Amino acid sequence: MEKKRFDELNLSPGILKAVAAMGFEEATPIQSATIPALMSGKDMVGQSQTGSGKTAAFAIPAIEGIDVTSKATQVLILCPTRELALQVAEETAKLAQGKKGVRELPIYGGQSYERQFRGLHQGAHIVIGTPGRVLDHLDRGSLKLDEIRTVILDEADRMLDMGFMDDIKSVLSRMPDSRQTVLFSATVPPPIAKLIKSFTRDPVWVHIESQELTAPEIEQVWYEVDRRSKLEVLCRLIDMEDIRYGIIFCATKMMVDDLVEHLSARGYLADKLHGDISQMMRERVMNRFRKRGFEFLVATDVAARGLDVKDIEVVFNYDLPNDGEDYVHRIGRTGRAGSKGKAITLVAGRELYRLQNIMRFTKAKIKRGRVPTVEQLEERRADLFFESLRGVLDAGDFKRHDALVDRLLEQGHSPTDIISALIDLADKASGKPVPEAIPEPQSARESARGGPKPPKKGGKKLRGPSEGGGDAHADMGPTRNIILNVGRSQRIKAGDILGVILGASKIPKEAVGYIELGPRESRVTLSAAHTDKALKKLNGIKFKGHELQVVEE
Repeated sequence: MEKKRFDELNLSPGILKAVAAMGFEEATPIQSATIPALMSGKDMVGQSQTGSGKTAAFAIPAIEGIDVTSKATQVLILCPTRELALQVAEETAKLAQGKKGVRELPIYGGQSYERQFRGLHQGAHIVIGTPGRVLDHLDRGSLKLDEIRTVILDEADRMLDMGFMDDIKSVLSRMPDSRQTVLFSATVPPPIAKLIKSFTRDPVWVHIESQELTAPEIEQVWYEVDRRSKLEVLCRLIDMEDIRYGIIFCATKMMVDDLVEHLSARGYLADKLHGDISQMMRERVMNRFRKRGFEFLVATDVAARGLDVKDIEVVFNYDLPNDGEDYVHRIGRTGRAGSKGKAITLVAGRELYRLQNIMRFTKAKIKRGRVPTVEQLEERRADLFFESLRGVLDAGDFKRHDALVDRLLEQGHSPTDIISALIDLADKASGKPVPEAIPEPQSARESARGGPKPPKKGGKKLRGPSEGGGDAHADMGPTRNIILNVGRSQRIKAGDILGVILGASKIPKEAVGYIELGPRESRVTLSAAHTDKALKKLNGIKFKGHELQVVEE
């Protein structure tokens, strides 16, 4: 599907400014297809995987339609989990900066009711929440839907799997019939199709295929870093792997400019490419890069469209792309024509959510790496220098300085001291800075097949095999997460869940990690090796008077 520029989508100047501040230069396929239709007020069904850029696709039209002179809630966005609700709320808040007076509020289980009551009383134009907590506020009278203009169901099929269908129907039935109904779902099983038929009016259908990665020769690695340490980690990885030719992608033009300046100051040869660079200068930069006139091309996504450069060793995602399609496009710059390539992604803070979404959308297997220590880096530098020096000696391709060496020997310096001093001088002359200390990043739990798992907010947790101290995942290896359709509202405790998992599936206690109780659902981290067995044994059994429905997150 054709992409459009945001300035072609008839958006207000304020929203265009907010979009630019977020680093978006071009709309994704789903944004290009859905924004015009949603701006016209049509109902819509979007079939798209997480990671396609759909949050901005529905949030931008929603914000544009807000009447800021009214305090009433005008947009409701339903999400299956608190993590997704927070992620959607965060992106909506950034976009809402383009329209003065718009207020958004996330409401979900595990967060203080008082804070939510206060936010709703003050007036929230856009409410983003999980079905259970939204229904709870409706029952309490703290949330009113009389003036709802748009309702958005994000990841509807996932909400179905988690047992929220009755709650969703109850929420939809309390809204004005004149509302706009928008539904996004990766699949459309019969219950979702029935929901669409019952609650939408002649919806527009938009189908965006997931961009499954077809690049088996590309090794993909991600590193969790503190945002302040991205530059240091980037330089360590370049030095550790002795990279001499690569592309580094950044989110914004300003970031490209800053990074080129910092890399140059550290002795790396880098140049830039972004939307503010003229066509003539762009061609000049690309000609130099193809001839290896410098080591690293630092670029934004739009500037890098259509790049055709051979033998790129590594593509760095210094900033995460905005959607899975851009990720596929970026890393496709390496590993061409059957050659092996590598893609390295630096992930800071809440970007872990976005990386997980990209992995779902692309079906890519991205392994987690460990940032090299100072000791490892120094050892690697020494090895590289040794190999380089030995190569020069073996080839005999060097100018002799016998007279100077003899003078030093005559003054009593040993051959070993002379050589060590020369190596030290060469190291200092290389311009490579002394490695800086790197703050420990916020720990990310790994999910299925080595991928990232976002940190939890609130909720009741039970320590797994290392109960009472340490990291419950330390010795579990790769982990996966399952969702059970029971929670605190059914008077379920964490110990009950641990007991039913161990009793029904007969997996070892050490295979169970974190257990987090929500109001109507619970999340459990399991060893990946035992997850399939647990899913098979738990599904459909009776537990505390409830039939268990268990799905993998």
